[in-house]
Amino acid sequence: MFDFNFLSTHLGSVPHAAPGDLSARLIELLDIPAWTQHPRRSFKESMYSQYTPSLPAIVVDELKEKVSVDTRGDISSALEDFYTSIIENDIDAFALQKDYAPGFFAMQDTINAHAPGWNKSGWIKGQVTGPISFGLTVTDQDLRASLYNEIFADVIIKNTAMNARWQVRQLRNTRENVLIFLDEPYLASFGSAFISLSREQVTAYLDEVFEAIHAEGAIAGVHCCANTDWGLLLSTQMDVLNLDAFGFIQNLALYPVEIREFLDRGGSICWGLIPNNEKVLDETAQSLAIRLRNGIQLVCERASARGVSIKADEFTTRSLIAPACGLGSTSVDIADRVFNVLNETSAILKRG
Repeated sequence: MFDFNFLSTHLGSVPHAAPGDLSARLIELLDIPAWTQHPRRSFKESMYSQYTPSLPAIVVDELKEKVSVDTRGDISSALEDFYTSIIENDIDAFALQKDYAPGFFAMQDTINAHAPGWNKSGWIKGQVTGPISFGLTVTDQDLRASLYNEIFADVIIKNTAMNARWQVRQLRNTRENVLIFLDEPYLASFGSAFISLSREQVTAYLDEVFEAIHAEGAIAGVHCCANTDWGLLLSTQMDVLNLDAFGFIQNLALYPVEIREFLDRGGSICWGLIPNNEKVLDETAQSLAIRLRNGIQLVCERASARGVSIKADEFTTRSLIAPACGLGSTSVDIADRVFNVLNETSAILKRG
């Protein structure tokens, strides 16, 4: 169990064309800085291409802005090399590349250039595209989701796990405590005709990555930016559930039993409270703090109506605050407003 007490963090993606001095600003402004992703700089920073350099049979077409898998040729040698790196525990073979993730290296350089006490929380955050979203978005040459290929599904999961492990090791050089989020937007479609995966498969795929993160001594979170089966996520081995609390906190309240069990085993919630678009212009830090308190009270009341005891003050030490989703699709002005409001809202909630 960790005492987060409404610490502020963010998802990763930003509208800025390059890291510039953004890393320094976020380290000063937020309790738990995260390395920045810049999808407008290059297609290589798309969440579906950023983690691909270590994958066999992968094709990144920057001109068409498309990532795909081509299994038409003999990929046995590439698969052998891939699994050899895993067997030999060659974590560096799964490293982020500077031309795919300059924000990662900019964040490290910025922290290392300043005094250790610059980040008083002692935490830092990384992120990786989750195996469900990656495998259902990236298709093969026949336009079939790569996650439905039994061999390649395992490759995707292990690539995600190994990259997460590499991030933990690198980030721990800058801060003692590391949090890694899996970004899983596609889970919003779980249970629909768009996903032919069982509950058991989704849980197993995610848990394999969580176990890898835990093996490195870090804690694992999941971000889903829309409504999903929160009970499924709460039943996995994740430590932090990150949801769009501005839009979907009432949906989370439908799962009191699962929330109770999650809290009992030490779980925390990262409330995506700050709108990641123009709606932030209509909100203040005070209005958002009130919104969250009311939302937490709703969760407790719904739980009580179902005979489940959840107290509002239980969330004090179990809560982080973040934007509702990534900021890559908004403007720089809106993103700056989001970060400022995030900092102010966190301060209000910390005071109680």
